[in-house]
Amino acid sequence: MPRTSPADGIRFAFGTLTALPVRVTRWDREAARGGMQCAPLAGLVIGLCAAGAGGALTLLGAGPLLAAVATAAVPAALTRGLHLDGLADTADGLGSAKPAEDALRIMKQSDIGPFGVITLLFVLLAQVAVLFQLYEASWVRGAPAAVVSATAARLALTLAARDGVPPARPEGLGAAVAGVVPRGRALVVAAVVVVAAAAAGAPLGAVDAVRSAASVVLALTAAELLLRHCVRRFGGVTGDVFGGLAETAATCALVVLALG
Repeated sequence: MPRTSPADGIRFAFGTLTALPVRVTRWDREAARGGMQCAPLAGLVIGLCAAGAGGALTLLGAGPLLAAVATAAVPAALTRGLHLDGLADTADGLGSAKPAEDALRIMKQSDIGPFGVITLLFVLLAQVAVLFQLYEASWVRGAPAAVVSATAARLALTLAARDGVPPARPEGLGAAVAGVVPRGRALVVAAVVVVAAAAAGAPLGAVDAVRSAASVVLALTAAELLLRHCVRRFGGVTGDVFGGLAETAATCALVVLALG
């Protein structure tokens, strides 16, 4: 097997975690390892696109609510709603209170149940509400929040793909990426993103630098709690669980950025 190059990992990350026209040239454990380590990079690009949409509407004279809606919509569009669908399916599986095998069957169905609908509703409302609050203050606050939250969301996937986290099924995206990232590398990537988030908030002052870094840390904490619950409940992770983790981390990061 040829040695995996950094480009293989980047293509894997963008080809599986976004709807951007990137072709995945290798689909094996080595490429998956590189791809999941590069997941925050995909989040950074998505966040920049989201911030750009909000900024463009602001420059054209749109109000903060429309800018907030556009900023929340861009990540959904650039992932074809994959993570939101995963969040809904995970909520349906957890809310079913059925044994793992039955819950996984519910998650695999194409329709969305009441738990999924309610979860999607409140998560999207929370995201738009926070972005509205930040854009109302200034685009300079709304745009960095979009970037930080999108990057934190994909960082949660890097940590969820660390070794020791089993797949719930023998097939699917969850099985392809479960346990591929060495724990030490996952922590290094997390540290880099936290420092970068602090740097992103620094131009607004020391308090914002701390708040930005804290938003990533608390987002990862919320995602980790959900991850552990899903592992206990389903016996491991699935592609839907990864989507749920991403949306949970993104929403938590935004909420923290709105506080204070």
